[in-house]
Amino acid sequence: MYRPILLSDSLSLYSNFKIFNFLIEDEALWNITKVVFIVTSIFSSFILLRFIYSLFRFKNKDNDKAKVPTFGVLIGVNENNEKVYISEKGLYQNILVTGTIGSGKTSSALYPFTKQLMNYNHDNDKKLSFLILDVKGNYYSKVIDFAKEFNRINDLIIIELDGKYTYNPLDKPNLKASVLANRLKEILMLFSPNNSESYWLDKSEQILEACIKFCRVYNYGYVTFEEIHKLVTDKSYYEEKVSCCRSIFLSNTLSQEDVFNLYSAISTLEKDYFALDSRTYNILKSEITRITNCFVSSLDIKNTFCPSKQNESFNGFEDVIKNGKIVVLNMNIAIYKNLSKIIAAYLKLDYQTDILKQLSNGNKNIKSSVFISDEYQEYVTSSDASFFSQSRESKCINIVATQSYTSILNTLNNQYSTKVIIQNLVNKLWFRCDDVFTIEDIQKQIGKQEKERISKTISENSKESIYNHFAKNFISVDSNLSESVNSYTQFDFEYDYKFFTQELSTFKCLAFLSDGDKILKPQKLDMIPYFKN
Repeated sequence: MYRPILLSDSLSLYSNFKIFNFLIEDEALWNITKVVFIVTSIFSSFILLRFIYSLFRFKNKDNDKAKVPTFGVLIGVNENNEKVYISEKGLYQNILVTGTIGSGKTSSALYPFTKQLMNYNHDNDKKLSFLILDVKGNYYSKVIDFAKEFNRINDLIIIELDGKYTYNPLDKPNLKASVLANRLKEILMLFSPNNSESYWLDKSEQILEACIKFCRVYNYGYVTFEEIHKLVTDKSYYEEKVSCCRSIFLSNTLSQEDVFNLYSAISTLEKDYFALDSRTYNILKSEITRITNCFVSSLDIKNTFCPSKQNESFNGFEDVIKNGKIVVLNMNIAIYKNLSKIIAAYLKLDYQTDILKQLSNGNKNIKSSVFISDEYQEYVTSSDASFFSQSRESKCINIVATQSYTSILNTLNNQYSTKVIIQNLVNKLWFRCDDVFTIEDIQKQIGKQEKERISKTISENSKESIYNHFAKNFISVDSNLSESVNSYTQFDFEYDYKFFTQELSTFKCLAFLSDGDKILKPQKLDMIPYFKN
């Protein structure tokens, strides 16, 4: 197309009156001019095509911003109709979902996230392991549906009364008695809203540690809540087991550590428990039996959570994490309030221990795992703050949902622990909320921005006013109306109270997300309920 230009020997300029033809006398200069023209033309065409292509890409819904990450979770759709994902690195920074009842946090956040994560690598040995705590008794049915869909039904381990699996929370021979006793103290704190009973909690921890040590000696390392209950409530049973331990000691089969633990346990129980005055003894006993009573109150509970060593079928989370199993607690808290809290908290603490143990073992092939809890405020413990801060290295994805920050604070009664937990749940999905503490904390986290404010003033001037006795008001004659409009800027919170209490409808949220490297700008999302695929 540029051949005629290269072969031409004249430059013609056209006007409405006359054609001007300029013969180029300097042939070298003319050739350079033609080459420059052709190069400029080609370069301009390239820029124009590139611009058109960029416009096409921008309008395409499946542009680079919406590409599905190799391993990530689809969160929702933003106001530009673009799909928003959390990448793998962002998932390991955990997710907190808050919202009032009926805001859609379970249907459009927890269920879809669970489904996507269960689908990931579901047909190979890289599939994810799960611990799912179901407070209402309906979550596990959805998990079963998802497991059937992705052919993971054999991976399910459902902890429930009279179910296939039995679970003894105290059968942890590799953990020191002091660690188990401290766990029980944390669980006791779930039943002590104001934490004003710190003396009794500490004393209970001391007695529980002694009971665990003592039971491990006469029961060959196997401890149950039933045994602890008998030791704490029945002194004759304790004395019977002392005689048993004496025979074991005389057989010279105990290790030095066992002998030390036996002596310290008996010394603690004799001096710091059974020797107490009647009032103190009964208060301490009632504190400990707040936990143990649940396990001896009915036969089905005892058989499920205090099985014999031979009948125990769920031995902890080491195999769960290694083989990608799915553990679900199915226990309605409305029916089994204290028992549900104890088992859920214990499962959670067991899971956290085995997750972090991977780091201490120097395991380089750490497998990703998932912890999901609806109504998280029912099971939150202060140790969660430490776990959430360390779980990223162990590749654990923590997804928890609660109605508000206040509900977590009410359980912990510790503002510092509450703030640390919220801080370590980096990704946040805020659904509609009426809680003042939650809204104010969100506003502080997002910050302020300059907003334009407009004020209007209308004034009326009249030369004469006549009072109308019939209408009982003044009528202006020959009046003028004037209006002044003033605009100014001021720093204010980006999202006000009305946004959180009224403008966020069901299945809509404000998302505060991380891509693993940086925090993204907060954005309003339309969530995708599980029943809409």
